[in-house]
Amino acid sequence: MAQIRGTAGYNLGPQNSFGGPGRSDTTSDPSPLDAIREQTSKIEDWLDTLSDPVKPYLPAIGRFLIVVTFLEDALRIITQWNDQLLYLRDYQHIPRGLTHLFLIVNVIAMISCSTLVIIRKYSEYAVAGLLGVVVTQALGYGLIFDLNFFLRNLSVMGGLMMVLSDSWVRKKFAPAGLPQIEDKDRKMYFQLAGRVLLIFLFVGFVFAGEWNFGRVLVSIMGFVACVMVVVGFKAKWSAVMLVVILSIFNLLVNNFWTLHPHHPHKDFAKYDFFQILSIVGGLLLLVNMGPGQFSVDEKKKVY
Repeated sequence: MAQIRGTAGYNLGPQNSFGGPGRSDTTSDPSPLDAIREQTSKIEDWLDTLSDPVKPYLPAIGRFLIVVTFLEDALRIITQWNDQLLYLRDYQHIPRGLTHLFLIVNVIAMISCSTLVIIRKYSEYAVAGLLGVVVTQALGYGLIFDLNFFLRNLSVMGGLMMVLSDSWVRKKFAPAGLPQIEDKDRKMYFQLAGRVLLIFLFVGFVFAGEWNFGRVLVSIMGFVACVMVVVGFKAKWSAVMLVVILSIFNLLVNNFWTLHPHHPHKDFAKYDFFQILSIVGGLLLLVNMGPGQFSVDEKKKVY
């Protein structure tokens, strides 16, 4: 806990000859902000101790969860091939030959790029390929103006930004004619972009569905955690809070395994379930790496 500046502890303030507290002693009381920081630091220490057994595996778990929605999407296209072709041709009016090409390219890109992300090879190309899949699917399926789809995929992109931050090591990057930029500098910017984009899923959650007391309570807690993630104040603790909230929400709301195989909402629930898993993966990478230099947590270390 930060100490209060002044004469406390140096015997420079006025002393009370009868053993009572001097004026300087009255200024040594901790401020409310210091008390909050002390309590949150204790919680962070407890969480660190609790997560010690899984810490070495957090990066691998996070990377797998981030791409799991792409793997599920590729499997769904393969198992529902004729339905996908019919939808693209009859509802999106894409010519027959292009529908086959569109699906084949998407399946190959999702499987290959997801595999590269998991094994941590050629992460830049893998992330670029998956970002391309997000954009082409939004255009191909006519979902680019769907607000919920847009916000969810912004969060998925945030997770992919965290993948890039996790993959870069300290090495020089010098484009022709430009000053040298180290990977640690790029990592700062992508960590910031990833933190900001990750919270858009929760924005979509707030504006979707019916309001009740539980939803209001979760929304308030999630909003506070989202703000803390964006500014990087106790980011690890707030990211853990969001992981817990999203995981409980995912199990209770997107429980597609309880629906009948031919239920009209089964595919939607499954899609939402795996997308939230991807965002949880991005938050786990944030817990593992920290918020980066553009954050309140890092600034406190400087001052």
